[in-house]
Amino acid sequence: MKKVGYPAKKAAAVEVAASTDGQLAPPIMGAAAFIIAEYVNVPYIAVIKAAAVPAFASYAALFYITHIEASKLGLRGIPRAELPPFFKTLVAGSHYLIPLLLLLYELIVVRHSPELAAFHAIWVMAAVMLFQNPVKAYFKKEPIGPAFKQSIVEIFSALAAGGRNMVSVALATAAAGIIVGVVAMGLGGLITGIIDTLSGGNIYLLLIITAIASLVIGMGLPTTATYIVMASLTAPAIVEIGGMYDFIVPLMAAHLFCFYFGILADDTPPVGLAAYAAAAIARSDPIPTGIQGFLYDIRTAILPFMFIFNSDLILHNITSWPAGILIFLMACMGNFAFASATQGWLVAKNRFYELPLLLAATFILMRPDAIASLLGVAHEKRFWMYLLGLAVFGVIYLMQWPRRPRAAASATA
Repeated sequence: MKKVGYPAKKAAAVEVAASTDGQLAPPIMGAAAFIIAEYVNVPYIAVIKAAAVPAFASYAALFYITHIEASKLGLRGIPRAELPPFFKTLVAGSHYLIPLLLLLYELIVVRHSPELAAFHAIWVMAAVMLFQNPVKAYFKKEPIGPAFKQSIVEIFSALAAGGRNMVSVALATAAAGIIVGVVAMGLGGLITGIIDTLSGGNIYLLLIITAIASLVIGMGLPTTATYIVMASLTAPAIVEIGGMYDFIVPLMAAHLFCFYFGILADDTPPVGLAAYAAAAIARSDPIPTGIQGFLYDIRTAILPFMFIFNSDLILHNITSWPAGILIFLMACMGNFAFASATQGWLVAKNRFYELPLLLAATFILMRPDAIASLLGVAHEKRFWMYLLGLAVFGVIYLMQWPRRPRAAASATA
């Protein structure tokens, strides 16, 4: 990205946003996704279904943001002659997909438990690691013995690294068991009462408190540990307090809410551990990189608030493929509108009066149910409200079209 012309800070920020959201993207997701399946008591495939639309819509918006940045800077792509051959590169690394494909097969087709699926994927990964160096040595006509020794050393190093990385997760899981036990003894009602008092019974304030707490706790804990702590304490409270005011929050939505903000803590200043890692690679300043990454990830931060109130986004009670695809496409368009609002650009620089229109388009495309209720339209016909959101977005596009930069206009022509 720096070679093409992106500033180091923005190149690193895109890496921060992309890698952080990787834990939200099915079918593998982060380790906490397996714990969600245990807490909510559903098959892992149900977690994949619920997480699919928000995660892929978020990634689509990130691609869109990189396009916006390129448009602002007048950048062009790398010449095709300088790109590595796609299929040759894919085939050269195809063996790395074997454990991943096995894991997906175990989880989705055979429906084995996450523990058994992970175990099978690990020993297949060990077999791949054992033979990859000797096979490469064979084709390069090099001695095979040293290659085998190198593979064995790499396997033991990987086992040691896995053990070190599991320490924090194991401790967090053990502590979570204590927390759950204490909560079940009666503390849960007290915590719910405290949160209810702090929020004043306002579901919006409750969610904001939970989000801020997740971001603060996530500054010093791994994402899995953050999710475990917040889900144990606040996810039941979100559901219960919502029920007090006749607002039904699916348990899956409450857990994904905690999951999202636990992960977003990784790129939230002033800590933002992911920003430090990306800044080291791009040789940029960590704090500006973290701030820029957070600005990119605001598009992800609004999604949990949206699917708490619009459970269509997590495909709750949605069983039709056409309906699911429609919801996904409209979620992408809503994220595009919000990205344009936060980045100050659609096809040209935004003017002050276009910002409210972009936010309105975002809300309509993300919350067609709210607009339908406001206009007195039956809930079953809420999807028709998407046309209104697309119309608003289209009007802004037409307003900006004459103002688009000349370079973009000539490239389009």
